[in-house]
Amino acid sequence: MTYYLAGDIGGTKTILRLVDATAETTAKPHVETCYERRYSSQAYPDLVPMVKEFLHTVADQAGQSIHPVRACFAIAGPVVDNASSLTNLAWSLEGDRLKEELNLERVELINDFEAVGYGVFGLEPEDIHTLQKGDYHPNAPVAILGAGTGLGQGFAINHNGRWQVFPSEGGHADFAPRSELEFQLLRYLIDKHQISRVSVERVVSGQGIVSIYQFLRDREFAHETPEVAEAITAWERQIGLKTKTVDPAAVISQAAAEGHDRLCQKALEIFVEAYGAEAGNLALKLLPYGGLYVAGGVAAKNLPLMTAGQFMDAFCHKGRMSSLLDNIPVHIVLNPQVGLIGAALKAAQV
Repeated sequence: MTYYLAGDIGGTKTILRLVDATAETTAKPHVETCYERRYSSQAYPDLVPMVKEFLHTVADQAGQSIHPVRACFAIAGPVVDNASSLTNLAWSLEGDRLKEELNLERVELINDFEAVGYGVFGLEPEDIHTLQKGDYHPNAPVAILGAGTGLGQGFAINHNGRWQVFPSEGGHADFAPRSELEFQLLRYLIDKHQISRVSVERVVSGQGIVSIYQFLRDREFAHETPEVAEAITAWERQIGLKTKTVDPAAVISQAAAEGHDRLCQKALEIFVEAYGAEAGNLALKLLPYGGLYVAGGVAAKNLPLMTAGQFMDAFCHKGRMSSLLDNIPVHIVLNPQVGLIGAALKAAQV
């Protein structure tokens, strides 16, 4: 067996996975998980002692020493020249240093959304929900976007039989309102934050859900329910604190899904339509007949809302170009570990 090490590194938690990739030459990329463990990132001064502890645990369970050949770590932050300083963690990681200290052939550091891009090629049928079957072309580009804390975007192309993923900063492109209400939202965000432009990420993200809710609330679109009002007020009081006790986007989404809060329902309607419109914008730029994958926690956690029709209506509503988008396969990624899958596939490929 040939073993590889994959990791999903965040400011709060890190997941390490040892995989066997002996089947990497098959038509569908595949790695077999052998061992996996979750760690508190803050409990370690650096990644190296965590990995060494993980490999010791693996050896104890296996009854023999197991040493991976290569490693790939997905980082929740920017990666430049195979190095990264994590935003919410006092770690400074360099691939060459990690390679030497862990005695590996190579260590690759990639952005966490780039890892998601690789991960979509390792998903099983049960890991996705198809919104539009489309007309699949195996060698066409693949698009990936995902709303979570921010809005990740990227694409992949097939190069000599292997998929190569390219991250982008498309989430920071301009938000393009499509209705009078969205124009009012744009002006609200400009005035509220004292900025000269609004990125699409300010609307299509977890924070965007909260911003849309605040906009509707402040415009007195509907009355707040006491439970939601209490949660949002508590969160607003915690702005600027490192630790927050409330996830306002989750509260709003839950109330919208339960169907008894008109304010939350309207906020999610605007969000889903803006999400679909931005997915359509990305599709127009790439024509990803290899598939467009919607990742990120927001889509999977709000599947009924994502599949109700507004997302795909906004996706395809592109005037004379609408017929092009009718043929693009569109999938929602359901597996929350898609980034870890991608890191494992990348480790086997580098």
